[in-house]
Amino acid sequence: MRDKSLTHQGPRQDRSGAIWLIQAFSGLLLVALLLLHMVAHHFIVEGGLREFRQVVDYASHPAIFAITIIFLIVVTVHTVLGLRAILIDLRPSLAARRSIDWLLLAIGVAIIIYGIWLEFIIARL
Repeated sequence: MRDKSLTHQGPRQDRSGAIWLIQAFSGLLLVALLLLHMVAHHFIVEGGLREFRQVVDYASHPAIFAITIIFLIVVTVHTVLGLRAILIDLRPSLAARRSIDWLLLAIGVAIIIYGIWLEFIIARL
């Protein structure tokens, strides 16, 4: 008799490869964005650390604003997919997996919306 845990479990199983690729790609993007962030925010500073007003002015620049939003989205996607992978490794039931997917999606969307809202607030200071 075949072990049912190793057999194909329907169309949802086919997404695991695509999800893994998205997470791997987001990990590569994180490295590039982190380097860009470090250089832009911490190494291109005349006279040492920036004061609050300088940080706000710098963060309000359209290119820096866009990079920060992209960084937020990529970090959130990578984190949510990583948490999903950990939880799926615990072999929950199909109903629990669906709940996990929806919960993590809601959390990820909420984090992104909140982060974008904060960026707009900072840009308007």
